[in-house]
Amino acid sequence: MRIMELTSVSGFVAFDLDCPTSGGGTRWAPGVTRAEAALLARAMTYKFAVLERPFGGAKGVLRSDDGTPRETALERYCREITPMIERQEFLTSSDMGTATDDFASLPGYDPDSVMHQWVDGTMVDSLITGVGVVAAADTALGGLAGRRFAIEGFGKVGGAAAGELERHGGTLVALSTMYGCVADPSGLDIRRLLELRTEHGDRCVEHVGLPVLPVTALFEVDTEVLVPGARIGVIDRTRAAAVHARVIAPAANVPYTAAGLAVLRERGILALADFVCGAGATIGYMTERFTGLAGVEAAIQVVDRDVSALTALSLDHPDGPFAGATALAEKFLRTWRSSDEMPAGPPLAP
Repeated sequence: MRIMELTSVSGFVAFDLDCPTSGGGTRWAPGVTRAEAALLARAMTYKFAVLERPFGGAKGVLRSDDGTPRETALERYCREITPMIERQEFLTSSDMGTATDDFASLPGYDPDSVMHQWVDGTMVDSLITGVGVVAAADTALGGLAGRRFAIEGFGKVGGAAAGELERHGGTLVALSTMYGCVADPSGLDIRRLLELRTEHGDRCVEHVGLPVLPVTALFEVDTEVLVPGARIGVIDRTRAAAVHARVIAPAANVPYTAAGLAVLRERGILALADFVCGAGATIGYMTERFTGLAGVEAAIQVVDRDVSALTALSLDHPDGPFAGATALAEKFLRTWRSSDEMPAGPPLAP
C-alpha cells in the first residue's frame, strides 16, 4: 500500500498494489482520511480482480471541509495528478461528491464516451452502478417483484438504484440521507422523491410529509433488501444484529466490518460483496476501454449480465456470498501476483 499526500489540495491518493496501472474514483467528502483512502483502494483491487482485470486498486480522497471551494480543489487536484494520468499510472473518474465532468481537463477524457452520456438526468456511469446493485439483489432473491427495499443515501447511485428496482417491480419502503430517514411500509413514491431531491438535495426527506426518523432507523426497517450506500463500516456488529433484511446489496464500498459480517452470516442474512454489487461503472469503463460499447443499452446489458453471473457464483460458497466473491477475486489475483505481493485480505472496515 502506498498513500501519496497531495500538495495542492487537502487529501490523498492511495495505491493498493505496486503495479504499472491502478484505478479508482475520486471522492470529495468531509473527514476523509488516509485509512479510508487505503480501504477504498483495496476495494478497487478486489473489484478489478473479480472482473479479471490485472489492475491495482487506487482511490483519490479530497477533504470537502477544509475551506477550499469545490471547483478550486478539483482544479488543483486534476492539475497535480495529470502526470500520473499521462503515464497511465492512475485512472480515475467520479465517486461520492464528484461528477464525471469534474475530470474533463485530464488527458484521455472523452466527452463522446458512452459512459459520459446522460439518461433522464443521470450520468450513465451512475446509472449502471445502480443497475448492478439491483441485478445482484435480483439474483440473490430469484426475482424482485413485490420485494421491499431500504436504501441508505439518495445521491446519484441511490437514485439510480431506486428507479431500477421500481422497474423490476420492487417497492422502496425506507430511505435515508444525512438529514434523517423516512419509511412507509406501503411504499414511497420514487418519482416524487426524485423531484424533491432536485429541489432540496439531501434535505428531501424533510419534505416527504412523513416523520423524519434518525438516520440509523433505516437499518432496523423490516425489509427484504438493504442497500448501504454511504460511508465505510456502517454494518458493524451492533447494526448487523439489528438488521431486518434477507439480503444486503451494497451500493457503496466497504460497508462491512469483519465482526458485522460474521454476525450477518450467523443470522443467515446474505451479505453480498460490495466489490461485486457496485462494479457497474467499472464494468462499463473496462468494457468500453477494451472492446467498445454500442450505446447505453449495451452498457446496461453487460452490467446486468456480469453482476448477475458473479453474484450467482458467489452464492455457491459455503461461507456465504462475501467469502465467495473474495475467493473469486483472490483466485485471479494469484494469476499475476506472487504470494508475497498479494493484498492482506479483502476490504473490511476496522
